[in-house]
Amino acid sequence: MDIIGLIIAGIIIGLLGKFFAPGNRDNIPLWLTIVCGIGGVLIGYYLAAALGVDATPGIDWTRWIISIIVAAVLVMIAASVTARRGRTI
Repeated sequence: MDIIGLIIAGIIIGLLGKFFAPGNRDNIPLWLTIVCGIGGVLIGYYLAAALGVDATPGIDWTRWIISIIVAAVLVMIAASVTARRGRTI
């Protein structure tokens, strides 16, 4: 996958991961969502290869689903790390 395809796929997968991630995930910026999406695509492809998912001549739905799940997990991790805690007085 070339770098432009990776960035475009990262944007789409990051937004899908943010949509499917449960909980309060609106507190992370868009650039972090895109980074999580790019990470989700990279990790998802390597994870699918490790699980033995074969490349097909068409659309690899299994790889994309794994990438969305990984991106959703990364968005949840990013949301919990960057969460703004309320100040108690």
